[in-house]
Amino acid sequence: MANKWVYNFGDGSADGRGDMKELLGGKGANLAEMCSLGLPVPPGFTIPTEVCVAYYQNKKQHPKELTSQIQESLKKIEKKLKLEFGNPEKPLLVSVRSGARASMPGMMDTILNLGLNDKTAAGLAKMSNNERFAYDCYRRFIQMYSDVVLGVEHYHFEEILDLKKQDRGIELDTDLTAEDLKDLVKSYKAKVKEELGENFPEDVNEQLWKAINAVFDSWMNARAITYRKLHDIPESWGTAVNVQSMVFGNMNKESATGVAFTRDPSTGEKIFYGEYLVNAQGEDVVAGIRTPQHITIEAKKKNSSDSPAMEEVMPEIFGELVKVYKKLEKHYKDMQDIEFTVQSGKLWMLQTRSGKRTAPAAIKIAVDMVAEGLISKEEAIRRIDPMSLDQLLHPTLDPKAEKKVITKGLPASPGAASGIVVFSAEEAERRSVEKTILVRLETSPEDIHGMHAAVGILTARGGMTSHAAVVARGMGKPCVSGAGELRIDYKNKTFSASNITIKEGETITINGGSGEVMLGAVPTIEPKLSGDFATVMQWADEFRHLKIRANAETPLDARTARKFGAEGIGLCRTEHMFFDAERIVAVREMILAGEPETRKKAINKLLPMQRQDFAELFRIMAPFPVTIRLLDPPLHEFLPHTESEIAEVAKAANVDIATVKHRANELHETNPMLGHRGCRLGISFPEIYEMQAEAIFLAAAEVSRELHDGVIPEIMIPLVMNEKELQILRELIVGAARRVEKKTGTKLQYLIGTMIELPRACLRAGDIAKHAEFFSFGTNDLTQTTLGVSRDDAGSFLTPYINKGILEKDPFVAIDEEGVGELIQIAAERGRAAQPALKIGICGEHGGNPGSIKFCQKVGLDYVSCSPYRVPIARLAAAQAALESKAKKKKAA
Repeated sequence: MANKWVYNFGDGSADGRGDMKELLGGKGANLAEMCSLGLPVPPGFTIPTEVCVAYYQNKKQHPKELTSQIQESLKKIEKKLKLEFGNPEKPLLVSVRSGARASMPGMMDTILNLGLNDKTAAGLAKMSNNERFAYDCYRRFIQMYSDVVLGVEHYHFEEILDLKKQDRGIELDTDLTAEDLKDLVKSYKAKVKEELGENFPEDVNEQLWKAINAVFDSWMNARAITYRKLHDIPESWGTAVNVQSMVFGNMNKESATGVAFTRDPSTGEKIFYGEYLVNAQGEDVVAGIRTPQHITIEAKKKNSSDSPAMEEVMPEIFGELVKVYKKLEKHYKDMQDIEFTVQSGKLWMLQTRSGKRTAPAAIKIAVDMVAEGLISKEEAIRRIDPMSLDQLLHPTLDPKAEKKVITKGLPASPGAASGIVVFSAEEAERRSVEKTILVRLETSPEDIHGMHAAVGILTARGGMTSHAAVVARGMGKPCVSGAGELRIDYKNKTFSASNITIKEGETITINGGSGEVMLGAVPTIEPKLSGDFATVMQWADEFRHLKIRANAETPLDARTARKFGAEGIGLCRTEHMFFDAERIVAVREMILAGEPETRKKAINKLLPMQRQDFAELFRIMAPFPVTIRLLDPPLHEFLPHTESEIAEVAKAANVDIATVKHRANELHETNPMLGHRGCRLGISFPEIYEMQAEAIFLAAAEVSRELHDGVIPEIMIPLVMNEKELQILRELIVGAARRVEKKTGTKLQYLIGTMIELPRACLRAGDIAKHAEFFSFGTNDLTQTTLGVSRDDAGSFLTPYINKGILEKDPFVAIDEEGVGELIQIAAERGRAAQPALKIGICGEHGGNPGSIKFCQKVGLDYVSCSPYRVPIARLAAAQAALESKAKKKKAA
């Protein structure tokens, strides 16, 4: 039996169904479903996604049975409509459209009015008794087909059209006469001959096959590839092609075309929302050639429009359309985006799909539909894209505002901000009363105070998981990283891009959601969290299993995390607390000290400050846990760099400048990321970890007394590679706890665990777990050490790696499940085998990535920890992961 390569639809019946999106694509499946619902759908057929896959696998050759099956389907359409493809007496015209299984609006190609040539155009004029209509279709077809199939760009035709209208002294296309349109057809064909050296094709079958191939080819066009990457749509899916008999909105004044949504896609309000044009074809509505009119009288009044609404011009058709949209929304149980055409007073439905919507609209529609009894709470949770919540949590650019984009980088941290340019952290802090944008080649931990003072960060280097990106996300500040076109001149305090030079003190705007950098101040819109948002979060919490913690070390971050629903702190990076101007000198004294006692004296200056830091976090987060990572980065990060800093440290430490410089050279490392850092610091300089442990326990004792409730800190030792390291440092921490218990008379409760960020630690997790109450996977460093890739340098080659299919996604954004993921699974299994009560989570940037959260649910982790502004995203993603896991178990049972 031959393979079925064509699926017919129309006239109240269809070969396919609405649940066949994988095979028929979204458009084909929905056309079939609308036919089954008895809606008026022009007959046609769908060439399934399998053919697209085969097309690319077989060097752009089609399956051999496809030609005969398409011919049979064309005959069925001809029989239904009493028209014939290519027959000048009664010509059948068709549209050829793409239709992937995931909606990709505007990303692939469409051709309308296919089947026209000199003879069939004359036949259409005679058959319709409307010469103007026939040649309007013909000139549109030549332009669209030439652009999509032949590669003659459409601006050539727009120029010819504009000249014709100028000659005639008219503004609108609809004012062109039949003779004008015939002239345009001749001019368009002459332009094709001029550009290609060959005539526009007259053979309608050649037109059809080349159009089908063009749609398949458009699956791999630049804009479709970009869209797929942005929306995680696999290349392997392919697209379907829908060939459908034409209905004409441009036939006469009783004809029209339009696009509508069953609810407002911007706000989610339950109102019929859309636009239409009389005597027009589909592309006119979206192309901006003519200003569309509102469908409803209500929308017309709301927008103070003078043009008549469809409800006024075509009341009967409007009434039919209302019945159709209500039927479709009730059937699909979701807001629908519909396309329709009216031909000489008859309504035809061309498409329905779940409508794209803003995050506020998605939340409102989901909550309203639960209240209306259309969907369950579970379905409401499944429908909302967790990453879209970023729109709700940060300021965004006013879409109506004008903007001049001067360069573009990576959208590293969402939100938008305007401010004056500064080039150093010190300047950002000095001008903190003003709004500043910190512009750097790249940031380092030393810039933390300036990043905190600035309203946004812009870097020339670094990727989505660079220091600037990670810290900015944690602070909830917009960041554009890796803007490679930037040329920064620190000496003259300027940067240039697109032949424009910006001086320090001048204003720019950055959009961390798109990566755009703009000249001057662009107005922003502050986010508003609705009651519906709280409802959705409450539902998410009912369904999820994973606990959601936040990465936070400042009171502001901790309060933000609590506001967004965090259930504790999963990572407090104590090194961020050391860069304060008061503290950095003491840290530098400690580093320069030659003897343990001198070192201890210097580091103990920090104890009361650290105690205060931790006490504040315990108060804010009570009764939730706080995981504190002991000092992790290499000591050289704290060293002075400028002459003035070196002199300041020399004075404080009572040593000469040469000693400071000599010590700095001693501590210099070729590869600090794998050098003297993490637990290695605690082994070499135990005074540091002793001081930090004592500060944690003193703070815990203090806050426990205040709250009359035991604070249970979780102390995390970083970068452990074997059990002996953990064993030694555990004893050190337990010793500090005993001293504090004795000093305060308080019985302390605490957990000691480790950050698993080395492959060896994953493999030896069973041994390490004997000395730990918890594991937390530091997935940023675990990814670097597993892949042998530096996250700060990966930007130069990750894009070609993803484009060539070597990597599916950026491994610093979504967990590499095959490599890093397997190590996590091994460590979790071996750790729990040795210590059944072991608590396990992740605290890298992956903790806020929905795909990575799904992986954490799958391998049975207890919690994820992410930046405060990602907590709502993680709560929703964890609920979706739990629901998906439940559905899979039910299916398997």
